[in-house]
Amino acid sequence: MVNLSSFKGNNVEEIASIRNNPSWLKELRVKAFEKYSSLPDEFSNLYSKYTDATRLRTSDIKIDIEIVPHEPYKDLSDRLKNIEKECSLIFLDSGLHQQYISKSILDKGIIVSEINDAFLRYPDTIRKYIENESAIDDKYLALEISSFQTGLFVYVPKNTVLEEPIRMITALTDNESAVYRNLFVVESNSIVTVNQEFYSSNDNTNTGVTNRAQRALFEYSECHVSNNANLEIVTLQALGSNTASFSNRKSFVDSDGKISWYLGLFGADVSRYKTDSYMIGQGSSAEDVGITFGVGNQSFDVSSNLIHIGRNTRGKVLSKAVMKDTAKSLFKGMIKIGKDAKSSESYLAGHSILLNKGAKSDAIPGLEIETNEVRATHAASVSQIDESPIFYLMSRGLSREGAKREIVNGFLEPLSRKMGPIIRAYINYLIESKWEGKSLMLRTDEAMEQILEVEKSRYRETEDIFEKHYKYR
Repeated sequence: MVNLSSFKGNNVEEIASIRNNPSWLKELRVKAFEKYSSLPDEFSNLYSKYTDATRLRTSDIKIDIEIVPHEPYKDLSDRLKNIEKECSLIFLDSGLHQQYISKSILDKGIIVSEINDAFLRYPDTIRKYIENESAIDDKYLALEISSFQTGLFVYVPKNTVLEEPIRMITALTDNESAVYRNLFVVESNSIVTVNQEFYSSNDNTNTGVTNRAQRALFEYSECHVSNNANLEIVTLQALGSNTASFSNRKSFVDSDGKISWYLGLFGADVSRYKTDSYMIGQGSSAEDVGITFGVGNQSFDVSSNLIHIGRNTRGKVLSKAVMKDTAKSLFKGMIKIGKDAKSSESYLAGHSILLNKGAKSDAIPGLEIETNEVRATHAASVSQIDESPIFYLMSRGLSREGAKREIVNGFLEPLSRKMGPIIRAYINYLIESKWEGKSLMLRTDEAMEQILEVEKSRYRETEDIFEKHYKYR
């Protein structure tokens, strides 16, 4: 185990050797680590004065070189009850702990594998997607590519529809840190959803910095979506307050394909999530929807970039943040429309509500357009809750705190409704837990059952409305 502050190139080679990585992958790792050593925390000076990446305490963060098995802590064990009924992989710290892959998935030719194992078992399938890495302009992306210990590989062959989601549950135990790399490949005319959940032990406090040593979860997810395919990635981050969470996500979408990113950020002391969606083929599309709820001294840095390369491409980013106490958020977004991306449309919006005078939020949207015959719009807002709706709700019998909660629920509702009834229920459950200072862990308890029933009922009602409109049109 080595502190990140003293991590060296030979440590990267050790990680690769212990995991039996092929020689070409070792070379990629070493080159990426050289980038990590030379790059600044932020690639643009415009963002440098806003960044909280400096809150990453590299002298605290310990990276495992060896593959060390760990056991689930109590709260996580409760979460994993009956998990074998789902297609699930459970990762603890730097390795795969357990997996449940249904026969129906295997019969369809879908590959679901720990990524180091995939390099050995499916070299021809996996190598072409990562051998030629795109330009590495982010320091922490370079770290994730060079030093990953484990991760998930999913391959969905042509003309395959997977109705059940593939669930990836990741947890940090004790004072462990981990580096992950995930690769998702969806071939033509296929549909799949991947749900990610991130937890850590001792996460019953969510009030910000503690005196405990900081740990970190670094993750890189790379997605390749072929013609007319559809991939959804749902991420719920509920890490403990002594944790840093740094993530890079990239997608490359071919003609008429679609990538949908759904993100719920609730935990960790400092979070930094960067998403780049490349719409390469004609008619491809990308959607990035994010909800952030911060309390105490938490810091969230969310960045989303829409890169339009092909004609008739469609991009949308919708991000909403609620900051309480002295929490802070930063939203960065860029729409880039290339020379050949005529007839493309793009929309980017970041909105925040501040619940206390000490809370803070910044938004930096941008446009880069290199052609005509396109539509591109961006929007951003930061505001305190107006006293008028609080007064109105209090006059109807709610307490001041209850009125704030209803306003926040209404603010976030349009985004959570895009995620389907089950994920919407998960989001609402975590918001309730966050507001009440409870442990950030999804549980199959009575509260969850009630929220699930409400959301499924509302989903059925919405379906009925659309059905009637369709009939009478």
